[in-house]
Amino acid sequence: MKIVAISGSQVPSNVANSLQTMKAVHALAQLGHAVTLIVPVADAQRVEEINPRVEQWPELAHFYGLQKEFEVEYLPSPSRRLFFLSAVRRAKSLKPDLLYAWPLPSAVLGLMNNLPVVLEMHDLPSGRVGPLWFRYFRRAKGRKRLAVITRALREALTDRYGDITRNTDVVLTPNGVELERFEKLPEPAQARRILNLPEAPTVVCTGHLYTGRGVELFTQLAEAFCPQGVRFLWAGGRQADIEMWQSRTKGITNLTFCGFIPNAQLPMYQAAADVLLMPYSRQIGISSGAGNSAQISSPMKMFEYLATGRAILASDLPVFQEVLNLQNAVFCAPENLSAWQWALQDLLDNPDKRTELAYQARRDAQPYSWIERARRILDEFPAN
Repeated sequence: MKIVAISGSQVPSNVANSLQTMKAVHALAQLGHAVTLIVPVADAQRVEEINPRVEQWPELAHFYGLQKEFEVEYLPSPSRRLFFLSAVRRAKSLKPDLLYAWPLPSAVLGLMNNLPVVLEMHDLPSGRVGPLWFRYFRRAKGRKRLAVITRALREALTDRYGDITRNTDVVLTPNGVELERFEKLPEPAQARRILNLPEAPTVVCTGHLYTGRGVELFTQLAEAFCPQGVRFLWAGGRQADIEMWQSRTKGITNLTFCGFIPNAQLPMYQAAADVLLMPYSRQIGISSGAGNSAQISSPMKMFEYLATGRAILASDLPVFQEVLNLQNAVFCAPENLSAWQWALQDLLDNPDKRTELAYQARRDAQPYSWIERARRILDEFPAN
């Protein structure tokens, strides 16, 4: 099948929505489909600066941890709104069998142009016109499917807009993980040697340092466990955020912010952990700096953590428990520092408990491969 995907994300970029876009499209290509991803670029000059596809793919593949090549087409546009329109025009000219879209306007415009459409949603429609676009999508005729990442998001959409399954085919599609990249990871001590990390009990968190991701709690735990020699490592984040937190925590000697790690290398950093942390607060910021995803989010690192096969200590947000459970993780209230200290100490003191959690985590990761996710999204796509 010939698929054209449209995303408003910047490529390349280390923000989560860019990574998620590339992983999702990559999985479509791995299934054997001919895929072209259309993304925005600021102006025509920038297009000229981007290397031809054959030359740029190795860099993109390393940056995002990809294997199967697909087309990435950069479309110059003076604004996001015009991009949504011009991207659909370009997609139609390619005569696809399916339009796969993240932007709501592109999904609606695709249906208006008689293209079969999959709309992938990660958040509630926002702003003044977002709800209008969503209502248009629901009412529009044509072959369409809505892919939502959590049950919580599906329920929130239903609460706000009524039964979303009426006149729309809906499939639940949590984020995923490339299981093959996690199959032969070394044990924690060996991973630390490979990365030249100190040999000590190690607690790891990966991802950005946005508001609500738990960096404050992470640093408080590091300080509390410093006398015991437990190492705390945060892999990821923008340079400005890293420098700010390094300045704030320069007296905590067992804490390291190692900065952005290319996705291809990230599994080794996760493998270096004895315990992996998800210390999210009840208000989670996103890359734009606005919004709150705590009730509906599906963090990609949650699936990577499962596949890594390590003990997971996570905030007790209900949406996380759509995937995590008491057999593969330990939960704490994000506002209760003493509970986190106790739970972490218990895990560090009990290697058998860590092993049991890790074994179950690895087993529970199996249904969440990106390829299986793509297959579910396309399976029995609505007929004419």
